[in-house]
This record gives sequence, C-alpha cells and structure tokens, in this order.
Amino acid sequence: MLKVAKYLLPALVAGFAFSASAADYPSRPMEFIAPAGAGGGWDTTIRAVAKVLSDTGLVKVPMPVTNKPGGGGGVNLAYMTQKAKSDTIVSVYSPPLLLINLSGTTPLSYKNTTPLARLISDYEAFAVKADSPYKDLNDVIEALKKDPGSVSIGGTSAAGSMDHLAFVQVAKAAGVNDIKKLNYISYQDGSSLAQLLGGHLDILSTGITELLGQLKSGDIRVLCYTAPKPVAGREGIPTCREAGVPVDFLNWRGLFGTEKMPEAAVKYWRDTLGKMVQTKEWADARAQYGWDDSYLDGPEFEKFLEQSNEEYKGMLSELGMLAAQ
Repeated sequence: MLKVAKYLLPALVAGFAFSASAADYPSRPMEFIAPAGAGGGWDTTIRAVAKVLSDTGLVKVPMPVTNKPGGGGGVNLAYMTQKAKSDTIVSVYSPPLLLINLSGTTPLSYKNTTPLARLISDYEAFAVKADSPYKDLNDVIEALKKDPGSVSIGGTSAAGSMDHLAFVQVAKAAGVNDIKKLNYISYQDGSSLAQLLGGHLDILSTGITELLGQLKSGDIRVLCYTAPKPVAGREGIPTCREAGVPVDFLNWRGLFGTEKMPEAAVKYWRDTLGKMVQTKEWADARAQYGWDDSYLDGPEFEKFLEQSNEEYKGMLSELGMLAAQ
C-alpha cells in the first residue's frame, strides 16, 4: 500500500498544481490585438470588449490593446502563429481572416488560430445618389442582367474582399450571370463616398453604419442591406430579402486565441465571453456602434467559419480570384 502511495502522491500533487494554475488564470496582463490601425471596425470592437470586461469585473487583469496593421490582418496572423500556445493573446478578426488566405495573400488561415466566440455582425449596404435613376434593387439587377458591366460598383475594400463579395453574392442570387464582368472599382484611399456623390460611381457597396450620416442628410438612398432580418435603428431601409433577393452577407467579428491555446485558457475565455454578451454594458456598446448581436460559442463559431470559408471559396473561384487558380 505504501508503495502504491509513493507513486500516486506525485500524480495527485501534479493534479492539484494544474487545478490551481487553471483557477488562477489569467494571472498576467493579456495582449488584446487589433490587426489594423486605430479607429476601424477591428480596433473599435476589441477596445469595446476590453472596456466591458473591465467595467463588469469579469476580467481582473489589464487588457491593453495593441494595433498590428498590415496585409489585411496577415501581419498579425503571422505574429500569432509565432506565439502558438500562448494563453495571453486574444485578437479580433472578421471575414478578411478567411479571404486573405483564399486569395493567396498568406498561406496562414483561421485554422492557425483558436476561435473563441463570434460576437457581433455589421452588414453591407448598397447606396445610390439621391437622384440616381436606379430607384430600387430590382432596377439595378435588371440593368446587370442585360449587361453585367454597365453599372459601376465601388467599395473601400480590394477586389475579392468584403465590399466586392457582398455585391457579387446578391447579384448572383438575383440571377445575374457572368459575375466576372461586374464593374467593381476599389477605392482604398477612402474616396468611394465622394465618388458616388460626385456622380462618378453608380452604386457604393460598404458597411451600412458608414452611410447613415449621408442617408440622414438626404444625399443618398440605400437600396438594401444584407441582414437576415430587420435590425433596430435601420427602420425604413429594406433588407435585401425584403427587396426581393433572399441572401445575407454578415460582416461578423469574433475573438481568436493563438493556435493550440491551452485548454484552460480556451475554457476561461469561452465562459467569460458567454457571460459578457449577456450584460447590459455589452448591450449598450452594441447599441452605441449599431452592431447586431450574433454570438456563437467557440465550437459553433468554428463550424460557421468552415461553412463561410467554402462559400467565399466558391465566389472567388467563380471570379477567377482563388489562389489555387
């Protein structure tokens, strides 16, 4: 009996040590990362998360936010890969995490991360100048069916990224053929709205929150936005489904740990973020920024990412923009 105890005791001690370590997590400051510059959607989201977690007392350690811009999120993805197994790094991402891999910008992908939770969604919208001859989405679709290149569509993102793919998805669902011929123009200098207002662009595809000021002033009309159902604060603007095209496009945002993040850390962040999304403070943050609640826990988020990756892959392939081509 004593001999058995001799071998069991170290194992029991090790077990208690692991439990204590898990119970004490996190014991060091976290490194929260926005993979882009200050002020954008990624930066705003992760700073809001850090503030709510701190204000509610759900997380006691400091959560300073670091900006790591470059490569559409690829620079940070490379950094996270170098820090695999870390339990102190949490980053925010959205569809470009998938697109930069599919387009060949980086060999790394969402599979080089640990999905923790999808938190919110914003939506794309399609706007025209107030005096545009296109009165509704159907007018645009009819013009595209006759000649896919006859309508100029602009966006801030690069060709093959969100502003482009959102419109492609809607056009394809509406029966437009030859989507490779769609006349998409990328204005990565941020001048797309000015181009629309100046009459140099027929349609602007961009995040709906970026259009609300000009919509309120009456300078533009929003034909539809890509939410699966009406969103509070968007009254008077039809969803694409309401406009007759049964398709959605989510500009989701979620949090990710490094690849092979320790299980104790993964469990902690999944549990903590699940509690955070139920707080009044988080509801207030969502209302402030016009974000729609689209929470998914880690395993469901991972399934969503797999499905989205296949959908984006199909669209890029049809556009001739898939890296494998």
